[in-house]
Amino acid sequence: MDLLSFHDRVVIVTGAGRGIGRAHALLLAARGAAVVVADLGSSVDGSGVEDDNPASAVVAEIRTAGGQAVACRADVATESGAAAVVETALTEFGRLDAVVNNAGIVRTGRFDEVPAEEYRRHLDVHFFGSLYVCRAAWPHLIASGTGRVVNTVSAAMLGNPLMTHYGSSKGAVFSLTRNLAVEGAPHGVLVNALAPGAGTRMAENSADSLSPDVLQYMRTQLLPEHVAPVAAYLTHPSCRVSGEVLNAAGGGVSRLAVVTTRGIHDPGLTIETVADRFDDIMALTPEAQPQTITAAQPHSA
Repeated sequence: MDLLSFHDRVVIVTGAGRGIGRAHALLLAARGAAVVVADLGSSVDGSGVEDDNPASAVVAEIRTAGGQAVACRADVATESGAAAVVETALTEFGRLDAVVNNAGIVRTGRFDEVPAEEYRRHLDVHFFGSLYVCRAAWPHLIASGTGRVVNTVSAAMLGNPLMTHYGSSKGAVFSLTRNLAVEGAPHGVLVNALAPGAGTRMAENSADSLSPDVLQYMRTQLLPEHVAPVAAYLTHPSCRVSGEVLNAAGGGVSRLAVVTTRGIHDPGLTIETVADRFDDIMALTPEAQPQTITAAQPHSA
């Protein structure tokens, strides 16, 4: 297969100053994309903004290697900050073709001890951050003809110790992804999600929810560079799917699918029927297929 090129593509990557987002930005730029490296430089738990400017450091790396990039230090958890990120792409590069919503925060805590404002903070960054960037980018992604969105979710949305606030905010991003895929299909805008696993600051800050062996494995074997190729493919014009979630960790890539079982049908349904036929309701038979969203075929060059 020929190398996939991203020349003449303009891509926004949020949370791109460190970790997985940095790997996304470096790979996309190395393949020819003009990249907006968006990163506020906040602490990993979202409690404040740190003194350093990681976005500018990543831009310097890209430019030193001969690539195109510009930094934007804006807060995507606000409408004005998200709009500023999109405006940076338009001002610097004249167009926008893809968005990778990667910005995130994390901390652990027991469900009954985490204050309500912590739930709101996670929703602000993960859900509203993705929503605001997509809303600001949407008309430009439609104008691209091959607009792409990659949102970032997590296996924690399916259940993880000490992460109800984090996991539920990622579940909201999953639903946003599915619904935007439906909205974008008539316009050729494909919207997918990535569930990454890597040993980053985020993983370190959620160490309380991980065993020491798992954490050490993530540090040494699950690298951000293993995740970036999946995100990059999902931003490419040749990508053909929409509304999907791909797991990516340590070189492994798989599809995460939600299915509806065949179940039962009984117009005279009773409590006892549900109890007696519960195995039939739960059975994963060949009829239990994922609900797919029809995506537009790639546009010809």
